[in-house]
Amino acid sequence: MGTVFTGIIVAGIAGLAVYSMVRDRKNGKSVCGGDCTHCKGHCR
Repeated sequence: MGTVFTGIIVAGIAGLAVYSMVRDRKNGKSVCGGDCTHCKGHCR
């Protein structure tokens, strides 16, 4: 029972992280930190 409960909590946290990244992406926030030398200019 504890394993199921822990799995649900971990899945919920992962879901919230993905939701936050998708929301930030739609709002135009970059995920590469603004240093386009590392992502070869794809963050523009």
